[in-house]
Formats: sequence, C-alpha cells, structure tokens
Amino acid sequence: MPETVEAKHRIVYRDENAFGSHPFLGGLWRVANGDLVCAFMRADCTYESGSVNHDRITMSRRQMCTIRSRDGGRSWDAASLQPIFETPEPAGEQVGPTSDESGDFDLSSADSIVAMGSSPALLIPEATPWMRLSTDGGVNWRRPIRIPTAQFASLSGHGGFARRQDGLWIAGLTAASADGRRRRPVLYGSCDGRDWAFLSFITPAAFDDEVDAPPLVTPRFGAHRYMYPRPLPLRDGRLICSVRSQRDPVGTLWTEIFESEDMGRTFRFLSRVNDWGAPGDLVEMADGRLVCVYGYRRAPYGIRYRISEDGGRRWGREGILRQDGGSWDLGYPRVMEIEPGRLLAVYYMNLAGEAQAGGGVRHVASSEFSPG
Repeated sequence: MPETVEAKHRIVYRDENAFGSHPFLGGLWRVANGDLVCAFMRADCTYESGSVNHDRITMSRRQMCTIRSRDGGRSWDAASLQPIFETPEPAGEQVGPTSDESGDFDLSSADSIVAMGSSPALLIPEATPWMRLSTDGGVNWRRPIRIPTAQFASLSGHGGFARRQDGLWIAGLTAASADGRRRRPVLYGSCDGRDWAFLSFITPAAFDDEVDAPPLVTPRFGAHRYMYPRPLPLRDGRLICSVRSQRDPVGTLWTEIFESEDMGRTFRFLSRVNDWGAPGDLVEMADGRLVCVYGYRRAPYGIRYRISEDGGRRWGREGILRQDGGSWDLGYPRVMEIEPGRLLAVYYMNLAGEAQAGGGVRHVASSEFSPG
C-alpha cells in the first residue's frame, strides 16, 4: 500500500482570477546567488461555471512567468513575478525585459538558464518550439529564438533541458505527425545554447514521414502516446529520460524510463515507474537514489513519488505527498534536492472543498520532504 510521508506544503503562486499551472513546462532552477527561480504557465480565468478548462493552458492565450524565492523555497516573492513569453505571440515585442545579446552564453554558469515552449500551442499539427536564454539567473532574458523543426511536421518544446556529461546541452521535445495524432519524444543538442539540432529518437517508432501512414503497433508499445521527455544525465555515465505514456489524459497515464549508454545517441526501454501518474520529473540525490515525482489523477487526487535505488531499473513503494486535490486537474511537477536528503517538489494543484468549479483555483504549490 502507498505510504503517506511528512511534507511541508506551501503556496508558490495563487491568483483567484488566474489559472496558474504546469511548472513542468517551465522550469525550476537554483541560480548563482542561491535564489530559486520557478517558471510556470498563467492564464486569466474567472472560475465561473464552464470557464474552467485545462485547455486554457495548452490552447488559449497564456503567459509563461517566473517567480523567485530567496529563502530556499520557504516563501516566494510575489513582487518578483515576471512574464517572459506570451502565446499566441503578440504582434509587437515579446513580454519581459530583454538583456544584452552580445555576450557569450556560459554553459557552465548556474546563472545560464533556458526556458522553452511552443507556438501557437503544444502538441498540435502546426506547433513550433521557441526558447529564451538568460545569463543572469532569470532577471533578464534574450529575445526568443526558434528551434529548427528538422523533418518533423510538428515539434513541441516543454522545458526539458540538461547538460550532458561532456558539456553538450540537450533538450527533450515531442515530435508529432502532420495530423497531430501520433507523437514521439526526441532529443536535440547544442554546443552553445543557441544553435540546436536533432540528435536522436527516445522511444520506438510511432510514425514515419508519410502523413497517412498508420502508427506502428507492437504488443509493448502499441496505442501509447509518448510525450514530455525529461532527460537526466546520471553520475554513472548513463543518460535516462522519463516520458509520459497515456491512453487518456485524466487517469490512464503513467511514467516510463528510457536509458542511453552512449550519451543520448540511442535509447532503450528501462522501466515503468508506476501504475498511474505522469509526467514524472526526476532528480538524482546526493546519496545516489533516484526520485520520480508525479501528479496522481485518480481519486484521491494528489501528488506522489517513487524511489529507485538501482539507477532507475526498479522502483520502490509509492509515497504520497498529498491527496487533497479537488479534481484530476493537477500535477506537472519539478523536483530538486535543496539540501542533502531534502527535496522540493513544485507542481500545480486544486483543492477539494473549494466552491469554484472542479476543485477550485488552479495554483502553483510546493512540498518540501525527505523521501523515505
């Protein structure tokens, strides 16, 4: 049976007239001065009957915003809230301050961070990815740049960045067929953080270049819709990726792990983390354990995690961080180790018992905990 663990829950961002959500699509960073910076999605929402819709974030006008904590996540400075991108793009200049673009992008600096998204929306046939770079820990951002779509009819970016063991920057994206129905996670690479190119596929083939070609169906991988890869280089030299696998977005979705032993050039299936819950974000702790945190979209709704003590090959007992959600509309976490043995998970949430539709105000929250 799942085990409930002790955790400190806090509010990162909440606005009674906004849908705040999806830090998985944004980011969570500790920058050079020790501040934590969280990027998440925001859309206006009145919470009147019929107006609360998960598609507000994926399909309607919305902003990616950042917010900052100066005390290790115990509090978040509302005055630091800063929009850095708006989709669909406004006619004029992008929102947010723009930095000087003449300097180098130092890949080794903790102040070099990257945010990524898709326009005009995620996972639709015409999706194209964008990114913004910051060299000062998210205070200022360079102008948005487009990531080349290579041979893909549709390509969605969703914030999965990491530095490979040899220093190469890598990013997880989701490619789609021209009709948007068939999806496949891919890995891109960059030597300088500015110019990006296709590197490899992460999961087995799901579609080819023919618009009308049927999806490949096999006993293990047939009918899955893979998306949202999150790459994580491990200290043992391997590169693993968590991916979301789903048959429907409400409850029948789970997290799988794929591994590469050649720095991301080729991948193979490694393990399935859970029965239900995705997308999952990963952290390798100082003691070598891997932790995967995910939203749990079956009643009782909430946030859960599992631990692997063998590099992601097997996953232990499920831990419950909270189960007070008012509906399935939650999850999309980021997780980091804020001190040895202590983790911070940031996600979006709605609460049971609130008067608004479907569990109330969608807001960004956090849980600080020590995994058992």
